[in-house]
Amino acid sequence: MSFIDDEEILEDFLLEAGEILEQLSEQLVQLEQQPDDKNLLNAIFRGFHTVKGGAGFLQLNNLVDCCHETENLFDQLRNGHCQVSSELMDVVLKALDAINAMFDQVKERQNPDAADPELLASLAALANGEVPPEQSASGISQDVTQARQDEDLMQQIEASTGAVEGAAEVEGDATDEMTDEEFEALLDQLQGKTAGSEQSASPSENASEHEERQSNDAGEGAAASLGSAASDEISDDEFEALLDALHGEGRHAGLPSTEASESSSDSQPKPAGNVTPFPTSTDAPPASSPAEPAKTEARQQAGGAASATPRPEDKVAAAPGKKESSSADTTVRVDTRRLDEIMNMVGELVLVRNRLVRLGSTAGNEVLSKAVGNLDLVTADLQSSVMKTRMQPIKKVFGRFPRVVRDLARNLKKEVNLELLGEETDLDKNLVEALADPLVHLVRNAVDHGIEQPEEREAQGKARQGTILLAAEQEGDHILLTISDDGHGMDPDVLRRKAVEKGLLDKDAADRLSDAECFDLIFAPGFSTKSQISDVSGRGVGMDVVKTKISQLNGTIAIESRPGKGSRIEIKVPLTLAIMPTLMIMVRDQTFALPLANVHEIFNLDLRRTHTVDGQQVVTVRDKSLPLFHLGQWLGHGVANDSGDNGKVSDDANVVIVNVGAQRVGFVVDTLIGQEEVVIKPLGRILHGTAGMAGATITGDGRIAVILDVPGLLKRYAA
Repeated sequence: MSFIDDEEILEDFLLEAGEILEQLSEQLVQLEQQPDDKNLLNAIFRGFHTVKGGAGFLQLNNLVDCCHETENLFDQLRNGHCQVSSELMDVVLKALDAINAMFDQVKERQNPDAADPELLASLAALANGEVPPEQSASGISQDVTQARQDEDLMQQIEASTGAVEGAAEVEGDATDEMTDEEFEALLDQLQGKTAGSEQSASPSENASEHEERQSNDAGEGAAASLGSAASDEISDDEFEALLDALHGEGRHAGLPSTEASESSSDSQPKPAGNVTPFPTSTDAPPASSPAEPAKTEARQQAGGAASATPRPEDKVAAAPGKKESSSADTTVRVDTRRLDEIMNMVGELVLVRNRLVRLGSTAGNEVLSKAVGNLDLVTADLQSSVMKTRMQPIKKVFGRFPRVVRDLARNLKKEVNLELLGEETDLDKNLVEALADPLVHLVRNAVDHGIEQPEEREAQGKARQGTILLAAEQEGDHILLTISDDGHGMDPDVLRRKAVEKGLLDKDAADRLSDAECFDLIFAPGFSTKSQISDVSGRGVGMDVVKTKISQLNGTIAIESRPGKGSRIEIKVPLTLAIMPTLMIMVRDQTFALPLANVHEIFNLDLRRTHTVDGQQVVTVRDKSLPLFHLGQWLGHGVANDSGDNGKVSDDANVVIVNVGAQRVGFVVDTLIGQEEVVIKPLGRILHGTAGMAGATITGDGRIAVILDVPGLLKRYAA
C-alpha cells in the first residue's frame, strides 16, 4: 500500500504521529534532566516504535529507517547498555528534527527524503556503545549499504522459514490491497500464535526482562488480547501487532544479543501456527525450563494471549487496558471545519438573539419578554458549549519550549531552567496556533537578553542556573500569559539613551517618559539594546512583530522590569476570536463597535478640561493630559462636520479612553449605545485591508456596524 492510496488511513496516521512527535520533543528534554527514569525511557521507546509501525504500514521506508535507528538506541538505553548524556541527546534531537521534517513532507503528500546517512551511522554507533564515527561520507554510505544488506538477508531468512508469510501474501497481491476476509484471518492467526513467542527470547534475558519487553513492544499485548477475546473488534494493541507482523520489527542483525532478542520479540505475531520462529532453532535450548510445556499449553487455551500462571503484575496491567478502551469509546475525532461551521451557525443565532432581545425590550409584551429571556439563557449556554469544543490546552504551545530553551542555552553556554505553569488552560484552537510564534520569540529573548552567564550570576550572588517562568491562567473572558525571568532586567535610562541615539525621540521627550513607557520602546521597529548582532538577536527585528501579532488577536502586551532582578511580560488575549464583547457607539448617524478589551473608561466631555498643546487637543484626566481625537473627523470622509465648526462638539458628547499598549488616548463620540457581544464577520474584498477596520457585524436593531481596529486607527490618522 502506498500512503496516497487511502486518505483516511493517512489522516489517522498524521493525527496520531503528530501528537506523539509533539510529546517526544518534551519527553527528550525531560529525559536529559532525569536520565534514570525508566518509565520515561519506555515511553520514548514506544513513541518511536508506534511512529515506525504506522510509517511502515504506509511504506514510508525512509521514515521507518530513521525511527528504527532511534528506537534501537533507546532499546540499549533502557536495558542499561549505554547512558544518557548531553552529547547523546544532541544526536537524538537531531534525529527527531529529521523525523519531523519527513513528517512535514508526508503532510504535504510527498514521499519523505532519506535522513542524513551520517546521522543514521551516529545513531547506530551510539546504540553499539561506540563514539559516533567521524568518517567520510563514502565510508558512512558503505556502512549504511552494508546494514541494509544485513537487513535484507535477515528478511530473506525469516521469509524462508515462513515468519512473514502473511505479509508476503499481502504484498504479493496484484491489487496491493487486503480484503476484509484476509484481514480477519490474519487477526485470528495473530491472536493464536503468541504461544511460541516466549521461546524467541534470548537465553541471556531473565523472565522479568522478557515480560517487560513483551509489555512495552507489543503494547501490553497479553492484556489487550484477553480483553478483546470476547469482542470481534480490533483493539489498538492488536492493530499495532498487526503492523509489526506486516512490516517486521528489529531488522538489524548486527546488534548485540539483547537487541537480537528484542527483534525476535517484536515479531512475535506469526501468520503460520506450525512455524518455529527463526531465533528458536539457533538460540533457545530444546527445553528451557520444566514449566515451559505447561505454559505453552495454557496460553493456547487462552487464545495465545496470556501465560497460564499470571503474576500479580499481569493482573494489574490488564486493568488499565480496559479503562483505555472504555475511554476511547467516549472520544470522537471531529474535523475542525465542522466545528467552524457549527460556530458560524451559533454566531448567526447570537445575532438573532440580540435582535429578539432588542424587540422584546421595546414591545412591552410580558410573555414575549419572558420567552426572549429564556432564549437568551439557552443561547448563551449553547454558545459556551460550542466554544469549549474548539478549545485546546495551551500545552500544545508550551510543549515546544523546553526544547527551544535547552538548545539555545547550550548554544549560548548558559544554564537555564524553564518552569511551566497552567499548561491545562484552555484556549481557542486558532489562538493556540497564532500565539506559538510570538511566544517562541519572547522566550528566546528571555534566554538571550535576560539570563546572564553562570559566572556573572555567581558574581552577583545569584544561582548559576537562571529561571524562566512561562505561565497561563484564565481571567474572566481573557487568558493571561506571563513570561518572567530572574535575569538582569532592563534599565529605563539605557532605553531612553538608546531611543535618543536611534533618533526615535529627542532628549526632552525621552526624559519625560515614565518607566513603563520606556519599556514599551522595545516594541519600536529596529530598536535593540544589544551592541553586538548574533544569529539569535540584536537586529531589532521581532518585538515589533510580536506586538503587531498580539494586537491582531485583540490582545494587549505590557512589560515590567527591575534592574538586576529580572523582567516580566504580560499578554492578555480573548478566549476566542469568533465572538467579541464590544462597546457600541454612534458617530454622526453611523454605528461603530469598539473592542471592549481596549476600553479603559468613559466620561462626558467637559470642554473646560480640554486645551491645546503643540497643535494637539488634549484632555486632563486625574492631573494627566491625554491626546483627544474626534472620530467624526476620521470616519466622516475627512470632513470636520456638517455645521463647519471645525471639530467643535456639543457639551453632551462623550469621551472613550482607550488603551494602546502602555499609552492611553481619548476618542470623542456622539452617542454611547452600550455593551454588546458581536459576531465578527470579515470585510468584503473592497474594504479588506482598510486601515482602522477589523471587521463588521450586525447589531441588535439589524444595522451593520464596523468593528474598529484601535491601533490601526491611530497608526493611520494620528501619526
